[in-house]
Amino acid sequence: MTDLIPVTALGDATPRRFSAGALTLCENDAVAFASLALRRGAGRPAPFGLALPGPGGWAAGQGVAALWVAPDQWLVEAEGRAATDFAATLGQAAPGCSVTEQTDGWVAFEIVSQAGPQPLEALLEKLANVDPAGFAPGRATRTALHHMSCYLVRRAAGHVAVLGARSSAGSLWHALATAARRLHANAA
Repeated sequence: MTDLIPVTALGDATPRRFSAGALTLCENDAVAFASLALRRGAGRPAPFGLALPGPGGWAAGQGVAALWVAPDQWLVEAEGRAATDFAATLGQAAPGCSVTEQTDGWVAFEIVSQAGPQPLEALLEKLANVDPAGFAPGRATRTALHHMSCYLVRRAAGHVAVLGARSSAGSLWHALATAARRLHANAA
């Protein structure tokens, strides 16, 4: 039997990290994802006590968070549970709903600004069609970033997560790191 070695979405043994000025970009390989959809006639659940958000929303609870992706559909994330069967756990917490494992289909990049929201908002203005003034903490949106479809999640004033297709992880990382590097170089 071949010895299999787990790798991150970017193909490394450990998550990649990059800093440019006040911005730090980190690959988050520990987050689990599962889609949750209501079935016809079902009431809206509150898995793990989490109130599922409405359009354009993102809500965080005790170790889990959810973003609205379509009417009666959410992408639920669980930090630190990528190596578990999170979809099965979510299915038990949301009986009568359709739950599908999504962890291996997505990549999460966390962008944090150590100098408040301004550097982060400047980066967002360069990368995506998002109005930073209206993109407050607790908001999420689907957008195109360098011709790749992704979700942007505003976790806090100085923290945005970029969720994209795992198959595009390298291209997405390159776009984010290049823009952060150029932004820092132009500010210097």
